[in-house]
Amino acid sequence: MRRAFVPPADTLIAFECAARHLSFTRAAEELHLTQGAVSKQVRQLEDRLGVELFRRVRQRIVLTDAGRIYLHDIRGALEQMTAATRQVMSYAGSADVLNLAVLPTFGTRWLAPRIADFGRRYPDAGLNLSVRLQPFDFDEEPFDGAIHHGDPVWAGAIAERLFDEEVIPVASRVFRDRHQIRTPADLARVPRLQLATRPLAWRQWFDLAGVETDAAFQGARFEQFVMISEAAIHHAGAALIPRFFVEAELASGRLVRLFDLSLSQQTAYYFVYPEGRTMRPVVSAFRKWLMEEARTARTRRETMLPG
Repeated sequence: MRRAFVPPADTLIAFECAARHLSFTRAAEELHLTQGAVSKQVRQLEDRLGVELFRRVRQRIVLTDAGRIYLHDIRGALEQMTAATRQVMSYAGSADVLNLAVLPTFGTRWLAPRIADFGRRYPDAGLNLSVRLQPFDFDEEPFDGAIHHGDPVWAGAIAERLFDEEVIPVASRVFRDRHQIRTPADLARVPRLQLATRPLAWRQWFDLAGVETDAAFQGARFEQFVMISEAAIHHAGAALIPRFFVEAELASGRLVRLFDLSLSQQTAYYFVYPEGRTMRPVVSAFRKWLMEEARTARTRRETMLPG
């Protein structure tokens, strides 16, 4: 029954391409076919569906209402098939492949600079990284593990703590000197950068510093820490950023820590993996490596002087 409702893939690809270009000729060029072949495949699809997908208007084609709806759904299905095919191809040449869901800034600023070491230690292991912002069901998503920030709560999964989060105020040296920032109260009068998902951060930091201000919620808002750090580096404002995200920038002088006062969060970063599922060797190896890296990072931060 299912096969009866699945048209041949070449007709779907021809339809999507023609719909995207609104031209059989341009679709033929992209698919390396003749214009007649593309037109024939689309007509075969229309005959199979019993629905007109295009209206032929003089020398051009226009999607019908049914065509627009079908295009939306088929495009998503084709993208999923493409992603699935690329993922399974990644297994070629690897003894095992780890599929990991990561938070974007964590993946970019903390994990990516270290991942080469994992590759050196486990040269036969493959690795696929994808971004996920929210917890998901491991039974419905093709992941072996995930990096999670928040509380150690994830349905059907085990959460192992990597490290806590120490949020510090930073800015470029140019910004600090230009605005003559000398005391925590000075930050209430300068441009501040806000993280959209943590709207209370500056309010909490000012409270911790004993600074009374009505301006805690003012400032440009960004969706990710990596965007805030780049803006801060280029003198756009002061920012509250987890220290381990900007260690390289602090070491190089691209950012400076404005004050020793840090905002400790109740939440932490965790490595999460499915409960009750036998851990494959590549997952076990990655978990061991990740916990070692997190432990090393914690030790290094604990021995570093503020600044």
